[in-house]
Amino acid sequence: VQLQASGGGLVQAGGSLRLSCAASGRAFSSSAMGWFRQAPGKEREFVAANSRGGGITVYLDSVKGRFTISRDNAKNTGYLQMNSLKPEDTAVYYCAASNRAYYSSREYYTYENEYAYWGQGTQVTVSS
Repeated sequence: VQLQASGGGLVQAGGSLRLSCAASGRAFSSSAMGWFRQAPGKEREFVAANSRGGGITVYLDSVKGRFTISRDNAKNTGYLQMNSLKPEDTAVYYCAASNRAYYSSREYYTYENEYAYWGQGTQVTVSS
């Protein structure tokens, strides 16, 4: 599956952005999806994920209540709605897709090596 992330940009603290992840190729609806981010000088970290049907969602603790992951399988597109953005959310955001539809344990959604397909990343910059 090929992934194309978009929607990043520059926003003031407290603002909102919605990232999109357009998929093509292998059926997106068969894949769990995740969002990861990498800030300058830091390792890439898990942000959010959902199962094939969207019924299972997992979030990084620091984004709970502010970010919402969703998907529209009919459009082969995933989304990450980001509200109440903070300067520490500044990073390149990547979407990723798994070869699995769901995991029995929520922790597996957070592992980078569970995702076989990655988008190119989109920059999110939050100014204070």
